[in-house]
Amino acid sequence: MQLVFSDAQFWEDFLPLTFTRPVAEMRCGILTFSERWQKLLDSAQISYITEDFLQEKFPKPEKVESLFLVPNFLPTEKVLGQIKDLKTGEALVYDNELLAVKINMDNFSLNQIEKMTDIEEKLTFFKQPTDLFSFNEEAINFDFDLLTKGRKSAELSETNGFLGNKQDLFIEESAAVEFSTLNTKTGKIYIGKDAEVMEGCNLRGPIALCEGSKFNLGSKIYGATTVGPHSKVGGEVNNIVIFGYSNKGHDGFVGNSVIGEWCNLGADTNSSNLKNNYAEVKLWNYRTKRFANTGLQFAGLIMGDHSKSAINTQFNTGTVVGVAANIFKSGFPPNLIDSFSWGGMKGDEKFKLEKAYEVAELAMARRKVAFTPQDRDILNFIYTNF
Repeated sequence: MQLVFSDAQFWEDFLPLTFTRPVAEMRCGILTFSERWQKLLDSAQISYITEDFLQEKFPKPEKVESLFLVPNFLPTEKVLGQIKDLKTGEALVYDNELLAVKINMDNFSLNQIEKMTDIEEKLTFFKQPTDLFSFNEEAINFDFDLLTKGRKSAELSETNGFLGNKQDLFIEESAAVEFSTLNTKTGKIYIGKDAEVMEGCNLRGPIALCEGSKFNLGSKIYGATTVGPHSKVGGEVNNIVIFGYSNKGHDGFVGNSVIGEWCNLGADTNSSNLKNNYAEVKLWNYRTKRFANTGLQFAGLIMGDHSKSAINTQFNTGTVVGVAANIFKSGFPPNLIDSFSWGGMKGDEKFKLEKAYEVAELAMARRKVAFTPQDRDILNFIYTNF
C-alpha cells in the first residue's frame, strides 16, 4: 500500500532543516522517518504532501487507496498494530492531531473519515528541531531493535577496548573498528555498513554511525549522537544529529545540535551549547519570526543544508543557520544567520546564486551524487522567497 507522508502543520516548525526536504526525510536515531515507516509497514511505495516547491523532487501521492501518516513520531507496539489494522475511512488521533488514516487519495478529503480513535498512550513526538537531539536516544534504541532483531553482529576486533553489554553493540559486516574504546553501559552503539571508526576514538553510547561514515583519528563521541550516511566527524561532539553527507572532520566541539546535509564545519569550528549564565536557551522561530524559549539549558547549533563555516568559526549558544550560508568572518556570528549569507554577519551581502549552485554541485560530486535540476529549483525558490 502507498504510504503518504504528510507535513501537516509541522513543516514550518522544523525550518531551516525542512527548507530542502519534507518532514519525513529528516533523520533521527539511525533512520529517517520515512525509512523507519517503510520498514515498520513493509512498504516501498511512498509519496509526500508537502510544500509546492518541494513536490517536484518529492512526489505527490498517486490517486489510490493509501495510508496517510504524520511521520514524526515513534509508535509503541500497540499503536503500530492499530495503524496496521486500520480499515478504509478509519483514523487515529493523538493529542487532537490526525496521526494516521486509511483513505482513498483519488478524492482526498477528511470528510471520508467515518471513525476516529483517540490514542491514549504517550508517544515520543518530534515537534521542533531541538527534539531531534533531545529524543535521539529513544530513536536510536527504537531503530537499533528494528534493524538488528534476529541478526548477529560482526565481531569486535580484539584491538579495541570494550565496556558494557555486547548485546548493545551491533557492527555491520563491512564496517571497520580498530584500536578504539566503545562503551555501551551508557547506551547502544550501531556501526553501519562500510563505516569506519579510526584508531584512538572513544565512543560512549548511545551512538549511531551510519553507512559509509567515519569517526576520524582520536575522536571523542558522547551520546546520544547520530552521524548520518557518508559523513566525517572528528574532535569532540556531544548529543548531535547529522542528517548525512556532511563533515565536521577536525578538532573543535559541537554539542546538542542538528546539522543538515552537504554542510562542512572548518577546522576548530566550535559551537557553544550552554550560556555563561546557565539561562534557558532561545532559538529563532521561523513561524513567529522571533527568538523563542526552547525550555532547554543545553542547545547549540541548528544548520540547514549546504552551509559552511571557515576555520576557527565560533558559534554562540543557540545559533540557527539557514541554507547555503558561507560563514567566514572573524568574531562571533549572530544567533541567526540568513540563508545564502556571504560572510555570516548581519547585513552581509547574499551568496551569488550561480556560485551557490557551483559549490553545491562540486560538494555533491565528491560523494558521487548528482546536483539535479530539482535541487537547483529548490535552492532558487529559497533564495527568492525566504
